[in-house]
Amino acid sequence: MKTLSKISLLLGALALSACTNGLFNGAGAGAGTGPDAGAGINTTALDPSSPAYFSQTVGDRVLFAVDQSTLSDQARSTLTAQAQWLQTNGTYSAIIEGHADEQGTREYNLALGARRAAAARDFLVSQGIADSRLRTVTFGKERPIEVCSSEECYAKNRRAVTVISAGVGS
Repeated sequence: MKTLSKISLLLGALALSACTNGLFNGAGAGAGTGPDAGAGINTTALDPSSPAYFSQTVGDRVLFAVDQSTLSDQARSTLTAQAQWLQTNGTYSAIIEGHADEQGTREYNLALGARRAAAARDFLVSQGIADSRLRTVTFGKERPIEVCSSEECYAKNRRAVTVISAGVGS
């Protein structure tokens, strides 16, 4: 049994070492040329036309109140910025994911997630983004950011997330 444990630990360590993405040694996707090349700094988030910039600077998610799919003022502001980015970067399309917290049945939360994703999509379309560039999907409560039992945590899971993908422009 000791040998099996040692083998399992060794395989686990090897698996973890294979997951290195290189961001700390400058070899990752964000490494490039310039003053920070090789310093382990991810520079793709600095490129205004990159999906990383969209996610980190523009904002890729909007939050909702309990059992609601109505957009708040803050959500509309974020979606307006998303629409501007999508208009400037016409080669990208987006998938809007609808999510819910863990409360309620699976069926109810799938429907609520679908309404949230549709609300975000409809707002983007109202801002001039072609419907053909947008898709929606619902995950309901199946993909929480955090598994929890507090309101602070539940609030993070009630969201619509805009995921950018390349290659399908209008």
